[in-house]
Amino acid sequence: MRLIINLLITAVAVYVLCRLLEPHITINDFKTAIIFALVLAILNAIVKPLLVILTLPVTIITLGLFLLIINAIIIKLAAHFVSGIYVDGWLWAIIFGVLLSLVSTLLHRVEKRMQRF
Repeated sequence: MRLIINLLITAVAVYVLCRLLEPHITINDFKTAIIFALVLAILNAIVKPLLVILTLPVTIITLGLFLLIINAIIIKLAAHFVSGIYVDGWLWAIIFGVLLSLVSTLLHRVEKRMQRF
């Protein structure tokens, strides 16, 4: 149940952000956002840890800023695997990744507070 709620929260964040960044990041519909969130979760679980380990020296040298590039790589990979979503370039993938992290964190906090009631 928790996994489904997390996927829906991420899908809502993806859909809203795509609508806000529309000329540079486009998405067809909410169903595509759910599929994108699922692919993003799988890539974050499997590929991202490998990339973090392989690029650890670069990440240390850049004081962690290279993690933004890794997030952009994961977003571009997910967009490549899911038809119906388009990311206009690396800069927009970085912007989308940062905003997605912020919005998802806020939505997860709201969801946790709602569970208390």
